Amino acid sequence: MVATAALGLFSCFGLARYAYSMLLPGMQAGLGLTYDRMGFIGTGNFVGYLLSVLAAPRLMKRLKPRRMAALGLLVIGVGMMAIGASSSLLSIIALYALVGVGSGFTNIPLMALVTYWFRSEQRGKAAGLVIAGNGIGIILAGFLIPFLNRNLGALGWRSGWIALGAICLAVAGVAAALLRNHPCDLGLEPVGRKVEPSPEQFLRHEHKGDGRVLFHLGMLYLVFGVTFMVYGTFIVTTMVKEYGLSEARAGLYWSWVGFFSFFSGIGFGTLSDRIGRKRGLALVFAVQSTAYLLAGVKAGAAGLIVSLILYGSAVFAIPAIMAAAVGEYLGLNRASAAFATITIFFGVGQVIGPAGAGIIAKASGAFTTPYLISGLLTSVAMVSALFLPPPRERVE
Repeated sequence: MVATAALGLFSCFGLARYAYSMLLPGMQAGLGLTYDRMGFIGTGNFVGYLLSVLAAPRLMKRLKPRRMAALGLLVIGVGMMAIGASSSLLSIIALYALVGVGSGFTNIPLMALVTYWFRSEQRGKAAGLVIAGNGIGIILAGFLIPFLNRNLGALGWRSGWIALGAICLAVAGVAAALLRNHPCDLGLEPVGRKVEPSPEQFLRHEHKGDGRVLFHLGMLYLVFGVTFMVYGTFIVTTMVKEYGLSEARAGLYWSWVGFFSFFSGIGFGTLSDRIGRKRGLALVFAVQSTAYLLAGVKAGAAGLIVSLILYGSAVFAIPAIMAAAVGEYLGLNRASAAFATITIFFGVGQVIGPAGAGIIAKASGAFTTPYLISGLLTSVAMVSALFLPPPRERVE
């Protein structure tokens, strides 16, 4: 189950979302894209993802996680292959929005399966292993896309979309064959020691300040959504266009992001168990601020490498900590609804980020300003996270 779910995230995020950064330089040259249009394509994907987040809970009740995940991967594969054959900007935006819908329809049921198959003591580890699939996708894109561009020239980016889409179709078949909706379908129990929850984990009524805390978490998640995909979308283009690196060298550096991302979710999630959620969030935002500011001030080759390592080390940490934080602040019986609510903030942030960065970069001729703005926003979020109340104050 973990391996299959990791393959799903490898496809729906690692290939369908993070490979876009590697494909952009070739698309820009082949289609004559300006920076703002590059941003609009990325934003189209996030609009699709946001719509899927809103629709997924109801759809999952009808299809169940197994069918929904396989359907999402099918949509992703078909959409990516169609992008490889498209030349119209509007059609590419529409198709990438469809890919975004498929990503949401894949990610949400797969993460739900983790909760069904693993009890609390094993759930964090299992989720961290599943999320590691993202990093494998980033590494593959970092090597495959430059190889295709080197051998196929102007058609390399098209072949890249088609090849990655074909991989996603294959993973859809694997998901349909191997996933199961619940361990009881196979006569099994969830993995982990069964522990009775303590009464204070279930807060049956709203408490004073719940809405304020939920909004606080949502705004922090919005800042993360705005900033992390500005960097994730445009850093490869920055390396090629502004640092003068070859696509192969930029791809190698991008693959380092994938490697270090293996440890981001499970590493910072475990650390937040020890130091608390608000300090964990503040630490992650501090790391991200450093990464963005180093990219913005153009601190040379060494600064770029440090920036990439820091970004990869923290890229998937905020979602992991947020998933734990909502349960502690709002109670387990409201954790699912609360996480869905703050995920809407996150989705809105993703919609704003790439489009805004593309418009600013077109006006200024470089991505320096968007990176500096991202660093400023995450610095504010770092300080704001420290003003979250201790969860114990919310337990009666």
